[in-house]
This record gives sequence, C-alpha cells and structure tokens, in this order.
Amino acid sequence: MYGIMRELLFRLPPETAHNLTLSGLDLAGKLGLLKAFVSRPDPLPVRVMGLDFPNPVGLAAGLDKNADHLDALGALGFGFIEVGTVTPLAQPGNPRPRMFRLPEHQALINRMGFNNQGLEHLIERVDKKHYSGVLGINVGKNKVTPNEESESDYRKGIAAVYSRADYITVNVSSPNTPGLRDLQFGDSLKGLMHAIKDEQARCEKEHGRYVPLAVKIAPDMDDEGIRFVAGALKESGLDGVIATNTTISRDAVAGHRYAEEAGGLSGAPVREPSTRVIEALYAELGESLPIIGVGGITDGDSAAAKIRAGAKLVQIYTGFIYRGPALIRESVEAIRRLG
Repeated sequence: MYGIMRELLFRLPPETAHNLTLSGLDLAGKLGLLKAFVSRPDPLPVRVMGLDFPNPVGLAAGLDKNADHLDALGALGFGFIEVGTVTPLAQPGNPRPRMFRLPEHQALINRMGFNNQGLEHLIERVDKKHYSGVLGINVGKNKVTPNEESESDYRKGIAAVYSRADYITVNVSSPNTPGLRDLQFGDSLKGLMHAIKDEQARCEKEHGRYVPLAVKIAPDMDDEGIRFVAGALKESGLDGVIATNTTISRDAVAGHRYAEEAGGLSGAPVREPSTRVIEALYAELGESLPIIGVGGITDGDSAAAKIRAGAKLVQIYTGFIYRGPALIRESVEAIRRLG
C-alpha cells in the first residue's frame, strides 16, 4: 500500500509531499487505521545510555522538527523517536525549493536550514503528546547567532527540553547553517562539549534526574578528524555520539540534475561514508561510549551493517521516505538475526 501512496506523493514537490504525509499519518492515527495497516516489529529490547529501548531502530531528527506528529509516528513501531532540530527562536529556514529527490539513488538533498517553530512551540507539543516511548530532542543554534556565542543557544535548548527528553542531541553537523560544522573541530568542539556538560550538570541538580547528552557529527571527516572527535568525546564525558548527518560530497551522484544543488545529501549514497565513520569511532571508543548509526539505511542489511560496525542503535529517515513503515520491521529483524 505504501508503494502506491509513494507513487502519488512523489508527483508532488518534496516538501509538499512531506507535510501531506505527516498530516495523513495524524488523521490515520486518530481514526485507528495505523494499528490495522502497520505491522509493528516484535520487541528486541536493548539498553543504551542508561535507557531501555523496545527495539534498536529509531527515527532520526529532521522528519518531525516541531514534535507535531509524535503520536502518529510513535504508532509505527519505532524503538525511539528524535524530534528537532529545534532552535531557541523560531526561524523560517532557507528559501524554497530546498528539498530535492534523487530516486535513482534512493537519496535526498536538502538545505532546509533548521526551519522550526522554536523551543516554546516544541515544548507545548511535547507536553500534549500521548506517545510514551523513548524521546530524543535535537537542539541547535539559530542562524543569526555567531559561532562564538553558540554555547548560549545550546545551553538554552538543553535547559528548556531537559525535563521532557529521555536524551538530548546537540547538532553541530548540519551543512545548512553557515559555519555550524566549524564547531566540530579543535578548541571550538572542546569548549562546546565543556559548556553542554556543565549545563547538563546544572539541569540534573535542578530536576533531580540525569538526561544523557549525545552529539551528532558529519560523515565528511578524515581519520585524523575522527580521532580528534573521539578523544574529545572521551575527555568530555558525553553519553553518546550520533554518526552521521548528511554529506556535502556529491561523488556518488555526479551527473544527476540535482547534484549541484546546495545542501546535505542523504540516503543510499551516504551509507558507506557513515559506516566508515562508525567503524573508525568504534576503533577509538570501543565500548566506552555508545554510537547511534544513521545514514543510508534503506533495507535490513544496511541497518545490520551499522550494528556490525559498532553502533548500538540505528536511526532512519531518507530510507523511511522511500520504503515506508516496512523498513522499521525489516531493520529490526535483520538486527535480531545478528544474535
């Protein structure tokens, strides 16, 4: 059924189709149709970052930026859902068109630019949710905030969502906010990690609970860069790392009519770069810090490959757009077969 729906939706502009699909899921959920038509995976519990996940396959940030569709998405069988990226203040993002499909490559290019309704809206939506599963909230900085003042935005985000999140992700790897990826390197990364751990400690004392912090990194790093990030992660005491975000490389889609569009490339072309980063991180981190693998998961085998590379959990996004809810169950079953 999803294949038929996708064929119709893919005749629409990508962002229009995206919004229509989420609205349709909301309606189907309210009518009780999701339980009838979606085959949820059997449990495959795993404990990561001190949290109990019903299965290791989650939804990556970006699909539900404002937590407007939590209940419907939560009915599809995900082991966890990550909403955001949310910034302290609402911002419109980049001008449209800003999302492009590359069906031949099972890929997307987006330059959304952290479009979201801001912290106040997201908190209101989370407070009204019925979804009771594991919830991650991904926080970022506003476009107008200079990098040298970015710590303030991340502190605001962590403080605002701390009491509502099961874990919090700090996004320093989107290619669509100018200069953001610079925060992944050198003293900028170390300073930011120190600041967010300090904010975590402050919030733990205030709320009487410990909420794990993860950082999301890009796939476009050489081995030296990965070793630096791994060292900074161990030194800071962060609780997890999400590898990876979208790529700025176009090698895998060279010659496509959208190949020169600015933005991050996701889907099948980022599968191998993402897995390479996971393997390199695991070589440095071992079991000391959990890795959440994301990038290019379009079938069960590619989900299992992330686990074999060293990830403890995986997330899907672009593959979910191309395959629908069946990808969740297929991925869980492939991971189950790993034993």
